[in-house]
Parts: sequence; C-alpha cells; structure tokens
Amino acid sequence: MKTVLGLTPCLIQRYQFSKIFLSSGDDKTASGSRRKSPNNSPGSGGGGGLPKGLKLSFFCLIISVCLLLVVFGLYIDTTSPFLVQLASKLGYSKNQYAVIIDAGSTGSRVLAYKFDRSFIDNKLVLSDELFKERKPGLSSFADAPEKGAHSIKLLLDEAKAFIPKDKWASTPLVLKATAGLRLLPHSKAENLLNAVRDLFTKSEFSVDLDAVEIMDGTDEGIFSWFTVNFLLGRLSKSNQAAALDLGGGSTQVTFSPTDPEQVPVYEKYMHEVNTLNQKTNVFTHSYLGLGLMAARHAVFTKGSHSEATNLESICVNPIISNRTWLYSNVEYKISGKDHAKSTQENPIVVFEACLDLVKSKVMPLVKPKPFTLKQHTIAAFSYYFERATESGLIDPFEGGEITVEAYRKKAQSVCAIPNDEQPFMCFDLTYISVLLHEGFGLGEGKKIKLYKKIDGHEISWALGCAYNILMSDDKFNS
Repeated sequence: MKTVLGLTPCLIQRYQFSKIFLSSGDDKTASGSRRKSPNNSPGSGGGGGLPKGLKLSFFCLIISVCLLLVVFGLYIDTTSPFLVQLASKLGYSKNQYAVIIDAGSTGSRVLAYKFDRSFIDNKLVLSDELFKERKPGLSSFADAPEKGAHSIKLLLDEAKAFIPKDKWASTPLVLKATAGLRLLPHSKAENLLNAVRDLFTKSEFSVDLDAVEIMDGTDEGIFSWFTVNFLLGRLSKSNQAAALDLGGGSTQVTFSPTDPEQVPVYEKYMHEVNTLNQKTNVFTHSYLGLGLMAARHAVFTKGSHSEATNLESICVNPIISNRTWLYSNVEYKISGKDHAKSTQENPIVVFEACLDLVKSKVMPLVKPKPFTLKQHTIAAFSYYFERATESGLIDPFEGGEITVEAYRKKAQSVCAIPNDEQPFMCFDLTYISVLLHEGFGLGEGKKIKLYKKIDGHEISWALGCAYNILMSDDKFNS
C-alpha cells in the first residue's frame, strides 16, 4: 500500500482533507444548499454596525461556550453554516480565493473558488465559484503553443473579473493538464507548458514553480473522489461513493474498499488519504487510453495504416460519409461501413459486430480490474453524464440514476436508426456499456448516479485540489 506523504502535482505536501461546510441557512444535510447570498449593503460586512466592544464581547462569549462544551465532552460543529454566517456578519471571517485551470483533452476550464475561513478552527467554507470553459483543449495547440497560451489567457481574464484585484497576490493559480498532454510527445507538451508558464508569471496571482504541469492520474482520481463525496455529504460516512470520471484520453476509477481484507488485493493502487482528521484507504487508477476519444480513435483506426486519415468503421452508420473528426491535432474523415445486414433502404450499425470490436479494444487495457467496485454506490460524471443526456436517458438539468443495462439498450436502439446529427453516438454508448459491464465488472442491473453539478457546484477534481492547496500550504493557511 502507498501512504501518500507527498503530492507534488498540486503544490502541497500531503493529501490533507478536512470538512468543508458550505454556507446556507438550511443545514438539512452535510451538503445542503451551499451558496451564500451576497451581503454587500452598508454596515453589513463590517459587523452590521455593531460597536467594536459589543462585537468583541459577543466573540468572547462564543469562544467561552465552545470551550465549556468541549470541557463537558460535548461536540460542536464550529463550521456550521449558522455560526459561519454570524461570524461573517460580525467581521470575523476572512475571504480566500483559488484559481484552478483544468487543461483537459477536449477543452480547458477555469474554476475559481471563493472560500471563507471558519472563525474558530480555521476550516474553509466554500461560498461561491466561477466555471468557464473553452474548446478545443490545450493539446490541440501542440504546433502553436502561443495560441494555446492565449486560450488560457482568455480563461484567466474570467477569473480576474471574478476575484477582487486586491486579492490576486494572495490567490494561488494552478494549471494541471490531464490525458491530452500525457499523450503528446514530451517536447511538444513542454513547449505548451512553458508558454503557459510565461503567461502565469505576468498574471499578478500567486504562482509557484510547479504551478503548471501535467497532472498525475492518481491525484486526478483522488481529488475527484473527494469532490464528489464532499458535495454529497458522504466524507464522514463509512460508505463513500465511488467516483467514475470518463474523460477524452483517460478514465479514472476511485473508491474506498469497504472490507479491510480487500486492501492488500489492490496493493500498489492503494493510497492513504486524510479526510476529516481520519485516515481512509482509497483505490484509484487512471486508465490511459480508455477515455472516450482515445477509444474512438483505437476502434476507428482498426485495420487501417498508421498514417491513414480517411477511415471507415462498422460502428458508424453507412449514411455517414467523410465526417470530420479532430483527434490529437489530426483531422480525420470518418465514414460508416457497409455490412450484409445493412441495406440502402434500412441502413444500420450491426450492434453485435460493433460490440465485439469494442470489447477487443477495451478488455486488454482494464488492468487492474476493479472487481469490488460493484459493492459501492457509484457517482459518474463527465462523458458518462453528457452522453446520457444527449441520448435522452436522463434530464440534462436534473441528472438522474440509470442502470448499466440502460446504456446498452439505448446503444442498441441508437445503432439501429440512421442519425446524421449524432454520427458517433452509436459507438459512444456501446463503448460506455462495455467499459462498465465487461471492463469494470458491473452487473446489468447496477445503478449509476449521473451528475454534472451537485447543488450548483461543478463536479471536478479542481475543488479538491483548491481546498488542499489552501489548507496545506503554509503560505495560505496561516
């Protein structure tokens, strides 16, 4: 087992997660309604007009009550929304910000977070966030790094508009690239990162030497797991949700085994993580090459010359001809392939043939196989969510819960209908169903909870990374 003592990719010295309670007036669950209403009216932020002596007396009273409760062995949650809001009104909270840029394979996103420091125990309370996205991903600018840096600058400008200028110097700025840059030749990836580093030095934010880099898949998985379980209010529970993230170049699986006897089985994929001041053993692995776009490329190029860009696939309907698809900075022309069971009057994808082809590409890459994943509640996001909404499996605004079988049945129906508007949906749904069922060993009836946001907050590893930097770096956690 690996005990994680260092976490270089996110500028910190350890995985050190503590409870984050988001401010609200309704604390019916740990996740609750998480946004604070802005209170910028005169007299409200500086103590509501209360005299300084009265404010000090009230603060001392709160401290005394907390100490008495501790002495008598009782528990008080000093990060409860009520106390935090009250402290904020009295001027005893401190705002802190963090900017994380997720340079993914298909797009770059900026997530800027506003936190309040808890007035007693220094915990962070998330009160607001910014999310903006630009496409294509940074890796698409492999031959034009300056243009890639400009795409990041546009996101950085959004963060500057969100964060007060007097806070920029005390706000950490980080860019972590994921599978898209991992798949590039080293020299091209470094040219892109260096262009972004030059941009960051002029940003006026707080930038460390390793603020711009390719993120390790382990960090990506653990931070996503943290974010999901925090937003679901499950971090303090013994049965945290498993986090499944399907990106363009890779997919991450992260969960905490429920049976201690399972821990040795996964050996080198286990990591010890501190959450809520307790240690949790977490399995995580990033399966490079099993992201949705990487899988498309592997299947579409099957049987073709390595330099070929005009491709035919049995997983694409025959009505599709020379459809442009950009992958890893290469433009492909994708067409469907005729099949004996497909006629001019009834053009279809033969689902069984596509299914077998996908299995042949997926199964060899699923190592290790997370065979105890089926024991957990599963929260899935990114392309799992997007393809489910685009195919009508779930509501795009509410999300929802579906079974593994639902993906497969929808794939069968989509493959049997010519669809010029969604030319690759047949493949995408088939791939997802194979990955979940044959790849990860989930039964057809296993329920998958699909999310894009929880209580208005984006599901992203960036929240876990931001919180960790602010809590673990002495420069920000003073």
